[in-house]
Amino acid sequence: MIERVAYLALHTSPLLQPGVGNAGGMNVYVDELACTMARRGIEAAVFTRRTDPDLPDVIEVRDGYRVIHLDAGPPRPLPISELMTHVAEFGEGVVAETRNSGFDLVHSHYWLSGWAGVLVKEAHGLPLANSFHTLGRVKDVARRRDESPSSAARLRAEDGVIAESDCVIASTPYEFDDLIEHYAASPERLCISQPGIDHSLFTPGDRGEARRRIGVGDQPLILCVGRIQPHKGFDVAIDMLSLLPETLAVGSGPPTLMIVGGPSGPNGEEEVDSLRSHAVVMGVAERVRFVPPQPHDSIVDYYRAADLLVMPSHSESFGLVAAEAQASGLPVVAARVGGLPYVVGASTSGLLVDDRDPHSFAAAAIAILDHPAFRSDLSAGAVEFASRFSWDGTADRLLDLYDGIVRST
Repeated sequence: MIERVAYLALHTSPLLQPGVGNAGGMNVYVDELACTMARRGIEAAVFTRRTDPDLPDVIEVRDGYRVIHLDAGPPRPLPISELMTHVAEFGEGVVAETRNSGFDLVHSHYWLSGWAGVLVKEAHGLPLANSFHTLGRVKDVARRRDESPSSAARLRAEDGVIAESDCVIASTPYEFDDLIEHYAASPERLCISQPGIDHSLFTPGDRGEARRRIGVGDQPLILCVGRIQPHKGFDVAIDMLSLLPETLAVGSGPPTLMIVGGPSGPNGEEEVDSLRSHAVVMGVAERVRFVPPQPHDSIVDYYRAADLLVMPSHSESFGLVAAEAQASGLPVVAARVGGLPYVVGASTSGLLVDDRDPHSFAAAAIAILDHPAFRSDLSAGAVEFASRFSWDGTADRLLDLYDGIVRST
């Protein structure tokens, strides 16, 4: 029986607010998973890098779940590109903290943590599971032309982590296939375990009250949520907005696009500036609102207030935002990329677009926003479709996987 799990999240702490810097869906995943395991009576220790000298060594999040800060490089936020040189120090710190501590296995998250996880496995002989959350070669296939490709070091590290892991955990069957196609991973060492949703938080609610809380009127409201970086495709959403009619059946007045999130990655600030400039060029600047990242328990108001979520991403391993939005009753228009076809039910909870042509996204948005009965059906279908994603279900599946790799090693 699994009793103690060491989770590695080198590049970002589960306690950070999603949408800020390197914090995104992975933070939600690790935090919710650790909470769920702790409720099951399984001790969850999350090891992360200290990014502030004043952070305590250990934060007890709840009974059975603690976050442990390790020194690895200067105690301040660093871009991903600078973290590679500190992986060994972080791994050595985990090795020291887990020596004779009775952990059953290590579950690392992202390629940097996976690299450190291999060091822990080699030192203690502990079984290693790894979740990548994003894959460099997959992002490179779909990246925007002005985005830098993944570094050779990242690609080599991903190959090594796949080879050394006892189990590589894919979020969807699509990621499972990507691991085979782009990394020649052995299928027998791949597993599928989808993320979950907190259904006590993400539920349908009063649209008017939610709009009052976030400060919007009755205009049609289109929502984008996520870290602002090129591969999210928010420029396509702005182009789409410029193509929509100024009168739609849902709401009153011209539609507004709200982008909730903060800059991320080496060119995040430049991307924000570029999006603002692009909105001016397209003549919709007064109808595009940039909203700072919101606490996870507040973003539900934005889902409830909006009429549509748009995800024109270049790549998504899963698409947790889409799942949360649907659980809140919000239909989704998303690019048919990565895990999004798994997360969004085509014509059930939203519509999938086969390209990133703004005209295609505009046509899909109009089909929903100009037909209230269809939108109502999708809203109800979204809640039902999202019910398949739960953290208890995720924990059940992972515990089976954990038990299997512990027994086999």
